[in-house]
Order: sequence, then structure tokens, then C-alpha cells
Amino acid sequence: MTLAVGLVAMVYATVGHAGATGYIAVMTLFGLSAESIRPVALLLNVVVGVITAAQFAWAGYFRSRLILPLVCGSIPAALVGGWLTAPVPVFEIIVGCVLLLSAVRIGYADELNENAVNTQSEPERTRLVIVGGLLGLLSGLTGVGGGVFLTPALLAMRVAPVKQVAATSAMFIVVNSVAGLVGWVSAGNTLPSIAPGLLVAVGVGGLAGSRLGAFHFTPQILRVCIACVLVLAGAKLLFHAMWVSGVWPVDV
Repeated sequence: MTLAVGLVAMVYATVGHAGATGYIAVMTLFGLSAESIRPVALLLNVVVGVITAAQFAWAGYFRSRLILPLVCGSIPAALVGGWLTAPVPVFEIIVGCVLLLSAVRIGYADELNENAVNTQSEPERTRLVIVGGLLGLLSGLTGVGGGVFLTPALLAMRVAPVKQVAATSAMFIVVNSVAGLVGWVSAGNTLPSIAPGLLVAVGVGGLAGSRLGAFHFTPQILRVCIACVLVLAGAKLLFHAMWVSGVWPVDV
């Protein structure tokens, strides 16, 4: 599992993500409980998110006009989401559907062109605050840092080129992951311990991936790979949720 988590961190960091959706998939496949998956994914997100945000900021892609309104909306919402606890089947259905929808959206490359930016007007701060709030709530509830939701949303809004969106997503992930963890602890839960090997794996993977994404690579090819991973993870979670609920008679 350690190697798989490290590879997930590297691939996701390349496009400005911290890898929570991939960690959820790996931990689910290895049989971890849904109650443990959420806080562990958020903890790993913080590590990779900080590294990724620093790399993209160092490369000059950070834009405060984008991140500040999103963060203002997301922090209180992520705290609430982290405090709430959804039943296991509901949790898996929510995450599974989100992963599949994100995979479809990320898989389309036509709107993810560096030149596909609306230069006629600045993005409305109110709209960004609302988007940040909605995604922050979903982030805290599902244990996903929010980048996988935010990236397609910002690209659909055409507010910035791909790498600026990646830098924004990385910072958004850090803030939401920390807020989600605070909400989790505030609800009376205890943070699980994480093996040092996992932390080293995501640290090295996140550093390598974010370095390549910020300074060398374009995200087109890796976006297709991420979409494939999301489809597999989302389908697994949905089938498992249906089996637990009795809708699907065979354990997948």
C-alpha cells in the first residue's frame, strides 16, 4: 500500500492535487474502514498539499485574487463538513458519484486548454465565495481536499490558465484539509496514527510530482490517467455501497 500511495501522490501533485481521491481508492481496496479513511486521507492531503502549493507558488502561478475568496467560503463550510458524520453507504455513494463526475469532467481536454480563459472580466468574488463554500462542505464531509472538485469548476468558469488553476487548487486543498481535520476532532473523534513510511512515500511522491508539474510537464496526459483512476475508485465505492445496502447481492 505504501508504494501505491506514493505513486498516487506523485501523479496527483503533477496537476496541483494532493491525491485524496486516490488515497481513498487505495485504502478502500486494502480494506480500511470508511471511518478511518476520511481522516487519514485528509492528513496525507495536508502533507502533499503543502509541498505542491509551495512548488507551484515558487514557479509563479499563485494568484491571490482566486484563492482568497475561495478560502473565505470554504473554511467554515469544511469545518461543518468535518464535524458531520455520514452513514457508511451514504459516504461511499457520495464519494463514488463525485469521483465519477470528476473523472468525466477532467477527461475532457477541450475546455482545459491554456488559452481557454475568459479575459473579458475578472471572476466575481461572490461567485467564488459560494463555490468555495459548497466545495468546502463536500470536502470536509467526504475526506477529499477539494482540488478534484475545484479544478474542473474553475476550468469550466475559465477564470485562469491550467497551471494557475493548479496552484489555486493546491492551496485550497491545504486549507480545506486542515479545516476538515479540525472539524473531525471537534466532533469528538481521535486522529488515527499513520505509519512513517506512508508519510515518507507521499512526501517524496508529492515533491517529485509537483516539481514536474510546476516546472516541466503539462497536465494533459496525466489528466487522462487521473480520470481512469477516478472511474475505477468511484465504481468500486458505488458497488460496495450497493452491496452493503442490499441492492447488489454479490460482494465486489
